[in-house]
Amino acid sequence: MVALAAAPLLNSDIAQTLITLLQQHPYYFYFALVFFACGEGPILSVISGTMIKLGFFSFWPVYAALMLGDLIGDVIWYYIGYYFGRSFVRKFGDRFGVSERKVHRVSKLFHRHKHKILLINKITMGFGFSLATLVTAGIAKIPFWQYITVNALGQFVWTGFLIALGYFVGNAYTYISQAFGVMGDVGLIATFAGIAYAMHQYKKYASQAADSGSSFLGISLGRA
Repeated sequence: MVALAAAPLLNSDIAQTLITLLQQHPYYFYFALVFFACGEGPILSVISGTMIKLGFFSFWPVYAALMLGDLIGDVIWYYIGYYFGRSFVRKFGDRFGVSERKVHRVSKLFHRHKHKILLINKITMGFGFSLATLVTAGIAKIPFWQYITVNALGQFVWTGFLIALGYFVGNAYTYISQAFGVMGDVGLIATFAGIAYAMHQYKKYASQAADSGSSFLGISLGRA
């Protein structure tokens, strides 16, 4: 356990009680990771990397839980596309940033470039096509084992990178908290908020660019 005597946030009674509870019953924590990683895997991976650095949890169980959760989300979106197809996109797609235009443009090249599209989609959050790509894989009836294998390879890299980022944040936090006390806590919260905001803005602007652009991952998509 890393010494954090100068970190008021993590040494508060509430924080210590919660951390002790999770350490005594780690399966609750891993279950929560799997559940929430289905929808918010990236920022959760960064936070988990920090928690690993601070000595609260072990690397491999956290890594496995985050990968499993994110891949379960991929499977859900694949089968939504597989069984409900374009009717789902027409009725509910706008709520998830999955427009008919995106699905149409991605599906035009999916069979020819499916491995490239799936892999880079996973490690770049899709450049605005992320969910559209997963749904389109189902619509296009890409063989499930090809789909999940490529996604798992990409997830292995992507989750590892994000955990490493969080580990770096945790490393900086230990030095700052020991030197400046509460400022370390403020900096940690600000860093997580900044990363979450940056990811949100990235997905927002990438999605807008995807709707107006004519290429995806360097592949010409033409016009819808």
